[in-house]
Formats: sequence, C-alpha cells, structure tokens
Amino acid sequence: MKNLNGMHITLYVSGSIAAYKSAVLCRLLIKAGADVQVVLTAAAAQFVTPLTFQTLTQRPVLTDLFSATSEDPIKHISVADWTDIAIVAPASADLLAKMAHGLADDAASSTLLATVAPKFVAPAMNSHMWQNPATQRNVAQLRADGVHFIDPGVGFLAEGYSGSGRLAEPEAIVDALSDFIRTSGQQLLAGRTVLVSAGGTREAIDPVRYIGNRSSGKMGYALARAARALGAQVTLVTTAPLPDPSGIATVRVESAAQMQQEMTDRFATSDITLMAAAVADFAPAEVAKHKIKKQPDTTGLDLQLQKTPDILASLGKRKRSDQFLLGFAAETDDLLKNASAKLAAKGADMFAANDVSNPAIGFGSDNNRVTLLTKDEDPLQLETASKDDLALNILKQIAIKLRDN
Repeated sequence: MKNLNGMHITLYVSGSIAAYKSAVLCRLLIKAGADVQVVLTAAAAQFVTPLTFQTLTQRPVLTDLFSATSEDPIKHISVADWTDIAIVAPASADLLAKMAHGLADDAASSTLLATVAPKFVAPAMNSHMWQNPATQRNVAQLRADGVHFIDPGVGFLAEGYSGSGRLAEPEAIVDALSDFIRTSGQQLLAGRTVLVSAGGTREAIDPVRYIGNRSSGKMGYALARAARALGAQVTLVTTAPLPDPSGIATVRVESAAQMQQEMTDRFATSDITLMAAAVADFAPAEVAKHKIKKQPDTTGLDLQLQKTPDILASLGKRKRSDQFLLGFAAETDDLLKNASAKLAAKGADMFAANDVSNPAIGFGSDNNRVTLLTKDEDPLQLETASKDDLALNILKQIAIKLRDN
C-alpha cells in the first residue's frame, strides 16, 4: 500500500503525447493520500486541458505567470513554498533544458526554479531527442544538482517505431515517490552496487511443462526497489512475470542454471547480493524434446530428477571480505533451526528466515515477516509488515553492518 498521506505534491505536466498519463498519475497520487497541485505548460494544455486536472484535484491549475489574483498575487512562489515534493511527468526535452540552465520564462519553469523541495523528473520524448548529447548533458547537470530521475522505458513510440523515451508508468512513478518518502531521502547505499535475485525458477520437463514453486518474486522486487531508493545501483535477476521496476537493470531468466550464470557473472562487481529467489532444488535429468503425451496403457509417469546448482553456496565460496551476501530461508517447519544450519553452511553474512506455511506471509502475499540471523549475534525478528517496508528494514540493517565494518 502506497502511503503519501498529507504530502503536498506539485505535478508539472509538459508538452508530450504522454501527458494523458499524467491524469492517471494525478489520480493515483490522490488515491495514495497526497494533496496535488498541477502546473501545466502551454504545450501540455494542447494535449490535456486544465479542466481535467482541476476536476481531479479540486484545485485551480497554474498555467500562467500573469493570472494573479488579489488573494494570491505571486502564485508561482506560493505554490513553490507549499510543495513537499515536485514531480515533472512527462518532462519534455525543453523543460529539462530550462531546469538545467535556470531559465524561468513561464509558470512551470519559474515555479520549479523557486522550489527548494526535492524534485523528481520522468522524461518522455522521442528516442533521438532523449539520446541527443545536449539532452544528456542537461540530464547529467540535473543529476549533479540533486534532481531524481525516473528513467524512461523502451517501447513503441508515438512516431510509430520502438525506442527509448517512453514515460514511466504512473504506478512506477508513485512507487518511486513512496520509496523516497519511506526512506526520508536517506541515501544509505549511495555508491554501492546491489545484485538481487527474485522469483521461483522453472525447470523444464518438456517444451510446455516445468517443475516450479509458488514464489511470486514480490520480496525480491521490493528489495530491489528499496535498494534503489537508498541510492544504490541495482541489478535484478528475475523469473517473475512482474513489470521491470523503474531505474533498475532487469535480467530475465527461467531455470536455476540460467540464474546461476547471470548471478555469477555479476557477483564480483556487486557490493551487496540479496539472494531472494526461490531456486528449485531439483530438475529433470533429461528434458523431453516434444510434449509428453498421456498414454492410455499407463497409469503414471516416472521422472528422474537431479539436484540443481546451489547458487547461494557457490556465491558464498566466491565472496570477498568487502562483499555482503544475504540468503533467504523459506521454511515450513523448524524455522530458526533450519535457517541457522543454512547460515553455517552457505557462506552468507546474513539469513532472512521466513515461514512460508503461513498464507498471510507466505508465497504470493503482500506482507511478510522475517527473522534475521547473523553469525555470533542473537536473532533479530522484524515484525509483520508490507514487503516494501520489510525490504527497507532489511537493507537498513545491512547498511548498519557495512558501516560498522
């Protein structure tokens, strides 16, 4: 559940075909509890009318520097002072350039220049415009100035071809703002690289069937988002059919062998590795080339299974003293006993033990409860919480250990 209760969020909408998504974003922000003030550029008003946003927010939309009233003669300054978080979505190349160079020739650019609250931008433009060196110089300058970017995605563009430059989905933008608020802007993992695995592996029986488990990948995705919110550069290796999280390099795999390859390739350059995936313990020894048919003269099917690679243990053997490795122990019985045995055997620095037999906190649920086990320390139980909040708490504990070491 995204909680923006009481936050004053100013939504800037600039000229882009993606401006229609800003109405959806506005509605989601309000649904999450925020008070929203909208500022439209003249170009944006050609795509979505001020009346749309006024109806959604029940607040007058700021479009003109020179529409002052006796009640509020300096409207752009009062909006800037009112703002807790500013979000520009979509952010056009033109508005990014104005922000980077401190130009203030309309209501949006003037209000942004006067805003001292944290600023987020979600660019949207043609891929050639996004990749243009001038735009990238402006982006680099804004990042250096402390502006937070919700990077554009890759997909079908208005021009009729695919490329980078698509506006991030409204839900991803709300996630980014919510994560920032939950972390209070703390960049505890700034400069760190984090590698996360998520989801349950699928071990093929034939071209259409597989052995798997009930893992949804939600915990791994929550860890990846939390790490990014805390300032880390994050790579997510996943089997889960969930959307790619914004600003996170996402690598898709299916089997344990594929996951082992991708995790091993990236492990040496990662400061923190979070092995949240539920890797199948066994896989068919042979994969049928064609779909196995049900035969009328047989009553069953015998499968010869073999062990899958122990990814966590193999990473534990490679781990350097300056790296941190977290494993998960998804258990249905003897939780702490089983997790402690894994901690001793796998070479991890910490284990998060969770009881997946409880449907309220098991596979597929939105909540979780874990006990953190570290060598030579008492277990630390983290109370039941949303997976997003729990992920943040886990990473804060890791950040403390990294700082102390």
